[in-house]
Amino acid sequence: MIDKLGLDLYTEVIDWEEMRDLQLAFFKAGVPHIDIPQDHAFIAVLYKFANKYNIKYILNGGNIPTECVRNPMEWLYYGTDMAQIKDIHRRFGTIPLKNYSLSPILKHKFYLRYIKGIKVIKPLNYFLYIKRDAVKLLTETYGWKEYPQKHFESRFTKFFEGYWLPVKFGYDTRKVQYSSLILTKQMTRDEALERLKVPAYEPETIADEFKYIATKLNITVEELRSYLNAPNKTYKDYKNQESLFVLARKF
Repeated sequence: MIDKLGLDLYTEVIDWEEMRDLQLAFFKAGVPHIDIPQDHAFIAVLYKFANKYNIKYILNGGNIPTECVRNPMEWLYYGTDMAQIKDIHRRFGTIPLKNYSLSPILKHKFYLRYIKGIKVIKPLNYFLYIKRDAVKLLTETYGWKEYPQKHFESRFTKFFEGYWLPVKFGYDTRKVQYSSLILTKQMTRDEALERLKVPAYEPETIADEFKYIATKLNITVEELRSYLNAPNKTYKDYKNQESLFVLARKF
């Protein structure tokens, strides 16, 4: 898309040792939302970049047609809860977060939005957004290759949503994704139920995925599997700012 549209690409490289340590801390914490270290970095870096270069608009792909049903809080918790991130890192992390970008909710939801005037725009909500049409356009115009499931463009997220959540916690995010498509008449209920009969992960390749994730985290496959078999926790087992998020949403 960058080549076709003639855009510049800026890549922010995260300190890998800090990222690895924080990611491993979330595995050790036993919570479902082990993708927060990545999600928080996305948000924090976007706001940092916009603030630094006085960019007033951030484009976001979030949309009502394919995301009108949200994941239950117990499945995927707020990615910007600083109290939670710091508590889990304090308990299970081993090195300080010196370079990892952090963005507290009051900073990006109040200061940057109302004082600095940085706004998040969701352009897909301004027209009739049909997923299959978007896939066709991306494929034919930009040579994009479709992946099997929402969020599977990332190997870690594929492992997390396709295997870790359903096997460890019994949470299948496809139920949420398909529910949105059913409500907006982009999928039938029968089609969704048929798809759910097949596991989101590929059983014949899951051993390789375990090896890949363990290697990235610099641990053994056995240690990674021990976290899979450890007691399940929720965001409520650690410090959190849920009441602040609820208050901000009402505001």
